[in-house]
Amino acid sequence: MKIWERYTDEIANEKFDVIMIGSGMGGLTAAALLSRAGKRVLVLERHFKVGGFTHTFKRGKYEWDVGIHYIGQMGSKDSFLRKVFDDLSDGELQWAAMPDVYDRLIFPDRSYDLTAGKENYIAELTAAFPEEKNAILEHLKLVRLVNKGAQSFFANRAMPSLLSKLSYPFMSKKYLSLAGRTTADVLSDITSNQKLISVLTGQWGDYGLTPSQSSFAIHAAIVNHYMKGGYYPVGGARRIAETVVPVIQASGGKVLVRAGVEEIITEKNRAIGVRLENGAELKAPMIISNAGVHNTFGHLLKQEVLPRKKVDSVPASCGHICLYIGIDQPTKDLNLSGTNLWIYPDYDHDKNIARYLDDPMAPLPVTYLSFPSEKDPLWEEEHPGTTTMEAIGLAPYDWFSDWENSRWKKRGADYETLKESLTERLLENLYKHVPQVKGKIDHMELSTPLSTRDFVGYERGEIYGLEHTPDRFRQRWLRPDTPVKNLYLTGQDIVTDGVTGAMMAGVLTTAAILKRNVIKDILARQQA
Repeated sequence: MKIWERYTDEIANEKFDVIMIGSGMGGLTAAALLSRAGKRVLVLERHFKVGGFTHTFKRGKYEWDVGIHYIGQMGSKDSFLRKVFDDLSDGELQWAAMPDVYDRLIFPDRSYDLTAGKENYIAELTAAFPEEKNAILEHLKLVRLVNKGAQSFFANRAMPSLLSKLSYPFMSKKYLSLAGRTTADVLSDITSNQKLISVLTGQWGDYGLTPSQSSFAIHAAIVNHYMKGGYYPVGGARRIAETVVPVIQASGGKVLVRAGVEEIITEKNRAIGVRLENGAELKAPMIISNAGVHNTFGHLLKQEVLPRKKVDSVPASCGHICLYIGIDQPTKDLNLSGTNLWIYPDYDHDKNIARYLDDPMAPLPVTYLSFPSEKDPLWEEEHPGTTTMEAIGLAPYDWFSDWENSRWKKRGADYETLKESLTERLLENLYKHVPQVKGKIDHMELSTPLSTRDFVGYERGEIYGLEHTPDRFRQRWLRPDTPVKNLYLTGQDIVTDGVTGAMMAGVLTTAAILKRNVIKDILARQQA
């Protein structure tokens, strides 16, 4: 059975219950769950690969993931998130545990290890900050509190509009009491130790906002998500799409590549189909957009169904650069670890990013190093004698906007010069902290926000959808249903960022469409 197929004109003669725009994690999740409910779903992907940020790409004998560097809560089959993945993949998707030290936060004077397990988390932070144990415990208490409140807050978004409106004050109060404040504001209430705050927020790159800007809710979601360690898909990130697509196909659904959508066709404020970039029109009684809020309301819908001012009030998240590195030696010969490294120039995350945005030649505010070949137990079998790694940093889209109308690999000498400069700066941090790879790199190439725009479809090359500020979580219109009848949204703009955030958005969207407790259905299938 083919995992996906290319668009042909014959597809217009087939009938589908649902058209899904985009094959990222949110789209694949909703498509699979709707297929489980007997719907025939057509997934349309503009790229030549399926999966959004879960896809991989190859250069010769090397292969890299583009968005998945680790997933939390996959160690136990009793974990709810694991149950969802198992349901989506018919149990075919397997997970490998990363080292117990899944993240290492590196500052100029010392490093801090984040080790799997709550007790280890407490013990290691308390050893580094013995006078701050009460603050460390209070931090975890608040993390639990806001994550517990998230359940009713997001469930409210799947309810019919009237019921959602009536119950919103009660279902959102607990969550918004903390989600409506910045991370820095909440943490400043429990400690004045700025070093501790910097370490507690050392994973801010996982959502792209520094403590003074981010909602405490997204900080708490990340801390909780990885508390039991990190995991990586066996066989690489591409295995997610490879195991989910057959579930869609089993109900007669199809997943098409090179099938970019130009417009959502509406009639009397009702979505009735889509117009592709090649001009073809496909009809279905229900349309779901996994293309992001800005793309959906700003481009795919040609009429204004929400005030543009409202849509633009929640800006896009940050862009990023990623240096993909290949080495023609086995990972074991390089003495590498699967531990992710977060490298910072000093303890003031907010000052670091502000300085960098003001002066691109300032120290990189964060460099993140990931080693996928060390995380995947099938790597040596599938890619013998090779090693891959990734060095990631932040870079705003505006730095590259002069080339936004140019084509991939044809952006000119100035663009390549800028990329070379950024590459050298990422390599500087790589060689400092992983010196054994210096002089051994066989292949490397840098992606920019333009790469993200072209291959994933986000307008400004953002990696995390909408910014996760306190204001984002106050936007009651960020929900699966829309003012257009039979048009729904899914993806990381609806819940939170990342693969599991997008996946849970797919669950919510399916619940809103079917008007039933989809979570209960998933649990029942996994217990059968």
